[in-house]
Amino acid sequence: MNLRRDVFQAIADPTRRAILLLVASQSMTAGAIAANFDTSRPTVSKHLQILTECELLKQEQNGREMYYHLNPNKMKEIADFIEPFRKMWDDRFNKLETIMKKYKSKE
Repeated sequence: MNLRRDVFQAIADPTRRAILLLVASQSMTAGAIAANFDTSRPTVSKHLQILTECELLKQEQNGREMYYHLNPNKMKEIADFIEPFRKMWDDRFNKLETIMKKYKSKE
């Protein structure tokens, strides 16, 4: 059974976010990634599988080792989706700051 994974469900998990941070700067093997966590290697492998299915990570074989690295194109898709919401909240906070400054100056 082939499940369709949602990228936002994938990044909702703190372990998977930590894995993304680990491989953001360099490609790593599953063993090297698992060494950073207090969970079993099969658990980390499941997280890697989910991140790979969502295309947040790419696999690249080098000899006998499989290396995982970040897929910047997919990360950009996420950032592009979130950007309008970030802008909306920035605008709201800026308006609130303006109101608070006016209120404070009246005191």
